[in-house]
Amino acid sequence: MANAVYDSVAVEIASGVHEFRASASSLKFSGYTAVYEEARDDDKEEKTSPLPPLTEGQTLELQGFDEEQHFTQPPTRYTDATLIRALEQNGIGRPSTYAPTVSTIIDREYVVKEGKFLRITPLGSVVTKLMEDKFPDIVDTKFTARMEKELDTVEEGKIAWKDVLREFYGGFESNLQKAEKELEGVHLKVPDEETEEVCPECGRKLVIKSGRFGRFLACPGYPECSFTMPLVVEMPGRCPKCGGRLMKRTGKSQKTGKQYTYYCCEFGTSRDEEKKCDFMTWDVPTKDDCPVCGQTMFKKAGKGFKKPFCINPACENFLPEDKRGFVRKKAADAEAAEEKPAKRSAAKKTTAKTAAKAETAAKKTAVKKTAAKPAAKSAKAAAAKKTAAKKTAKKEEN
Repeated sequence: MANAVYDSVAVEIASGVHEFRASASSLKFSGYTAVYEEARDDDKEEKTSPLPPLTEGQTLELQGFDEEQHFTQPPTRYTDATLIRALEQNGIGRPSTYAPTVSTIIDREYVVKEGKFLRITPLGSVVTKLMEDKFPDIVDTKFTARMEKELDTVEEGKIAWKDVLREFYGGFESNLQKAEKELEGVHLKVPDEETEEVCPECGRKLVIKSGRFGRFLACPGYPECSFTMPLVVEMPGRCPKCGGRLMKRTGKSQKTGKQYTYYCCEFGTSRDEEKKCDFMTWDVPTKDDCPVCGQTMFKKAGKGFKKPFCINPACENFLPEDKRGFVRKKAADAEAAEEKPAKRSAAKKTTAKTAAKAETAAKKTAVKKTAAKPAAKSAKAAAAKKTAAKKTAKKEEN
């Protein structure tokens, strides 16, 4: 298909000591865009109004002036896809190593996932800074890309692998020994990541710490206060009782030892009895509000699409618990209970019949064998008599 054709115009307007610039583009020929259009981010790409026909040196009159303030935004955080794309563009790794690279930095808690974005943790910042200070030659995208090319030449047989290792290890060994001497007896402290959660025992703000079983919330006042709790995740919506934030929490069953998930109000562990809220549910809160009462709607947990429902009993849109799904019908359970004894009794009858048949068959075979044995003995005796008679007859003749 033919390419699209655009008419781009850029204008520079001088007014005293100030210069203003404006640009616009208009579509002249649609081409392939008539049937195909790429996805566009409405927040970043705004439609620009086309400029009127202008000539060079034309005098313009000011018709209006709009004041707008723009702030410089930080670069967008990496996602799994954009990080892999950056690795590919810089020549780092291979397609078979992209997924393990991303999973490794997540498993070691150098980054954490916030939605679809990857956010660096304090541990990741400390490790990155240490590697950049002590091993600046290795923590470099050009080094990794160059090493990939050298490994390709080794595979092709142009360079010996020992020469590549010898060249690399010469400078690396000296840097390693130097770093070991400088860091001997040095304790690197990872800064605590403060949260909005408040310790219910001493009132300090809880911080995120890492342990052998992952990240958790702990009180910074240790050893005076040893309060800890699982890391909570803020959920969309509001508490239907007090209007507070809804939190996702996890627990461990004492009977089975399995982990379970539930949702509760942020004031469930509050020390203030007036603010304390006992709301708890197994249903997942959603970002949608009930169109009738305005409270947060919930949905059943699990994979796939689940229709949200309202849990406010005073609302016309209220959905009873037995109609929210995952509820077995009593009639079906009764039928299943009746079918099981019937099947068991039928199975017992069939086993009894087969056992009786097997016994009768065994008796018949036993009778046949016993009958066959005397017959065989009598036949042998008759044959013996005949042979004896023949022998006596031959003797008499002689």
